[in-house]
Amino acid sequence: MIDLIFPDGSKRQYDDGVTGKQVAASIAPSLAKRAALIKLDGELLDVDRPLPKGGQFEILSRDSAAALETLRHDTSHIMAQAVQELFPGTQVTIGPSIEDGFYYDFARDEPFSLDDLPKIEARMKEIVDRDLPLVREVWKRDEAIAHFKSIGETYKAEIIEGIPAGEDVSLYRQGDDWKDLCRGPHFPSTKFIGKAFKLTKLAGAYWRGDHRNAQLQRIYGTAWASDADLEAHVTRLEEAEKRDHRKIGRAMDLFHMQEEGRGMVFWHPKGLTLWHTVESYIRRRMDAAGYVEVRTPQVLDRVFWEKSGHWEKYRPNMFVCETEEGEELALKPMNCPGHVQIFNHGQKSYRDLPLRMAEFGACHRYEPSGALHGLMRVRAFTQDDGHIFCREDQIEEETTRFIELASSIHADFGLERDHIALATRPEVRAGSDAFWDKAEAQMLSAARKAGVEPVIAEGDGAFYAPKLDFLLKDAIGRQWACGTIQLDYVLPERLDADYVGEDGQKHRPVMLHRAICGSMERFIGVLIENFAGAFPLWLAPVQVVVATITSDADDYARQVAKALVAKGLRVETDLRNEKINYKVREHSLAKTPVIAVVGRREAELGQVALRRLGSDGQEILDLASAANALALAATPPDIARNAGGVERAGEAG
Repeated sequence: MIDLIFPDGSKRQYDDGVTGKQVAASIAPSLAKRAALIKLDGELLDVDRPLPKGGQFEILSRDSAAALETLRHDTSHIMAQAVQELFPGTQVTIGPSIEDGFYYDFARDEPFSLDDLPKIEARMKEIVDRDLPLVREVWKRDEAIAHFKSIGETYKAEIIEGIPAGEDVSLYRQGDDWKDLCRGPHFPSTKFIGKAFKLTKLAGAYWRGDHRNAQLQRIYGTAWASDADLEAHVTRLEEAEKRDHRKIGRAMDLFHMQEEGRGMVFWHPKGLTLWHTVESYIRRRMDAAGYVEVRTPQVLDRVFWEKSGHWEKYRPNMFVCETEEGEELALKPMNCPGHVQIFNHGQKSYRDLPLRMAEFGACHRYEPSGALHGLMRVRAFTQDDGHIFCREDQIEEETTRFIELASSIHADFGLERDHIALATRPEVRAGSDAFWDKAEAQMLSAARKAGVEPVIAEGDGAFYAPKLDFLLKDAIGRQWACGTIQLDYVLPERLDADYVGEDGQKHRPVMLHRAICGSMERFIGVLIENFAGAFPLWLAPVQVVVATITSDADDYARQVAKALVAKGLRVETDLRNEKINYKVREHSLAKTPVIAVVGRREAELGQVALRRLGSDGQEILDLASAANALALAATPPDIARNAGGVERAGEAG
């Protein structure tokens, strides 16, 4: 007999070998009909699979949030079956669920076209209507290899050959004629998937992600529990397409990327102005919060990276070179080991702690070319990096201070925090369970002191300690991971960092790794998409364009521009022989926040007509008043707070 504990706390006994569906039927026949999956001690299982043990038990319908990933994985199988029915001879390889959807990689000589997607969708809906049962089968490894080779599925056979000899494999049969290698779980039949899915795009992919292997064709799709959810997602995708930072970056002349520098950014003058604005703001906040800024070398000897542990664990992601003198050097993929070297330079006392160290550190990491994505995934990037060296009794206070500081900074950039995740011990980790209990409790307590109840992300911690990750929400509700603080006892030990304690003995400091933007490139990409290029005045690369109505106002336009520049504003002039409506439209499309229109009348009266982005009206002001008003509106939020005497408590050093 096994004991099952239900969500309401009740407990029932069942015979060994009972299935989830039988348990559901024992409660109500209607529940058995709705049962799509079961959850046993947190693990999802097929409803028709015999329960291997007792424990916490829950029956899930297809509409359950916990069932959404399975729904998407099932949809990928339905797509694979539809493709093979429509295009005989196509081989299937892998087809996982991913965030908001799924994909499947196919091996086919003839390329798919976008015109094929509606045909595949239509066949998928037919397969849903067939109500084909999804049945798990356990095969001997060698039998499965022979079977897939016999039907021409060489990629599936290769996957199974990678499974240790003697291990059984699970397959899922979809109806009578189609099957796929899969761990599962799956819904009971294809009708449970519904029809709230859409195929979205085609892409190329290499077998096993290796460019030396055969190139495959990838079909992406999205799937949801309801048509309303699908429609809302499609609307978000359309809005996201309009906000794509790569398109806006081109349109606003901010940056470009090219094949000769994969994953590396060419910043144009306006883009670099935006960068400097963000960097200057962060630097002021770091100064106010008691950080000292440092700079560490770009290239260091292999021996250094071996000592830090990165050579063993991170070597495939490092760019390495050799000199004629036989040195083996690596571009730094992160800044933390260099910061320990600065800490180690000269004896530190407990009175020196906490020592808050910051660096806009340029780093390089190898990312496969297929994973690169504009500013969001690059090979060369700059971190707004920081490390806090502190005593163990200072961990909670420093973590709380950081949460308050990061939250304030994110808010200043117009980004709403969705939640903070506490990433707990991973399966492979350093340290004892007692250490992890203590470290996780420290991070949890610090978050609560900052007024935050973190969401637990089981197993997502770094191998050396837990961390708190900031998940931000942009203008269209997408989540972005920006900002983290990580607790580290390991690196100070490896690099022999110490300080003299109050007892006169040497002690290891604790190291808190922290970043607020993450990387400057990605953070600027997030800002571009959040504001769709229409930055608040303080962030805009060009804040004001002075545009003339007639050429006889050119001299006055230059005078206006000079007066605005003297107030610290970023100004351009447009003296072209074009109609003013054309100029206004062009600069509005370029997301210029303010257009100062001047003509003969404005020149005679010493005035300007201000047109603000998104407004049809205009405001007539004398030049001095306009300059003062715009300068005030363009004041960065931290400076504005300081001027008003309301800087957040606890952020000064």
